[in-house]
Amino acid sequence: MIVLRAAEMGMCFGVRDALHVLDLLPDPSDVTIHGELVHNPEVLAHLDHRGFHRQPEDHRRIPATPVVLVTAHGISERERARLQAAGRQLIDTTCPLVAKAHRAAQDLVASGHRVIVIGRRDHVEVRGIVDDLPDPIVVERAGDVTTWPEPRLGVLCQTTTQEALADDLLARIRAANPHAEVTFADTICSPTRARISALAALLPRVQALVVVGGHNSNNTRQLVAAGERAGRPVFHVANAEELDIGALAHFGIVGLTAGTSTLPATIDAVETALRQVGTTERRPLSDAG
Repeated sequence: MIVLRAAEMGMCFGVRDALHVLDLLPDPSDVTIHGELVHNPEVLAHLDHRGFHRQPEDHRRIPATPVVLVTAHGISERERARLQAAGRQLIDTTCPLVAKAHRAAQDLVASGHRVIVIGRRDHVEVRGIVDDLPDPIVVERAGDVTTWPEPRLGVLCQTTTQEALADDLLARIRAANPHAEVTFADTICSPTRARISALAALLPRVQALVVVGGHNSNNTRQLVAAGERAGRPVFHVANAEELDIGALAHFGIVGLTAGTSTLPATIDAVETALRQVGTTERRPLSDAG
């Protein structure tokens, strides 16, 4: 089997930097990770093995350890103040691009806009942004768009939102609110854009696509969706053990990409497993379209 890697894929600098901070901590047993550091089961299992405590975000509970690590997804200023008031030392690994989205939201509020966040309302990053906002709106899909009475609407995005989705929803918001001044703050992160662009360049060259990353990772699911829209069979796996070898054996040229919290070693293991797949029933290259 021929395996072609996307030119841009895998771990982004925000996740890499957060993991580096954790590597330097001398006593993991003193630290509670506030929520999921990354949406990647292999990384989380490694942190558990080292002895870090992990606690889902719960505004009714204060972590028992003296140190609380804020993940790359960030938290609201309200939650930050609650933890500090309880005497907890915070280690902040918020991605700078997530922090930029928080600032954009506050700037929109300060200039008199009601804020609309394009993203998944149940995602930790979105919750952290909207928790500090007065009467925020979260738009996930076209059906969430309606007419709002405010004369000034400010729109920003969860950082891992696909650009095409953001453009579509922004156009719908403007069409449904012709009376309003709609201001857009572009907060889609550069690693997300780079990975989607690299995948678009890869897809015409392959017959099928393997996407490596956590099954609840938003940016990984965006890569899966992009492959499906292009009409390619897509295999979403968290690791090499999840590969459907029987199904993949029908393809001669397979593309490989990965979400922004996927370890390089995991990607390498998947590629190695793919290169060992038998090729007795390959589809001809012309089937790639």
